[in-house]
Amino acid sequence: EIYIFEVFFDCNWRRRSTSGIMGKRVEKTNGNLVEVVTQPVRQFAVESIRLLNRCTKPDATEYKKIALATLIGFSIMGFIGFFVKLVFIPVNNILIGA
Repeated sequence: EIYIFEVFFDCNWRRRSTSGIMGKRVEKTNGNLVEVVTQPVRQFAVESIRLLNRCTKPDATEYKKIALATLIGFSIMGFIGFFVKLVFIPVNNILIGA
């Protein structure tokens, strides 16, 4: 009996339970390499489809809040970059010119 965790990480450490790292389940297999490779991909696809089914499009007010937050973030980062450049251009000219 091979544990998927041991196959992927190539360790000799034997696990006594099937509870995996960070609460994820480590499945037992009978050593079938195809199953060992395809099982995580299949599980990822199922979880991705479940996530997409639970997601909804934002309504107009939520979209405006997200757009406003993004605009504020871009503006703050732009002003920070502008002022850093504004300060370091004269400092750089003084250091290189001297």
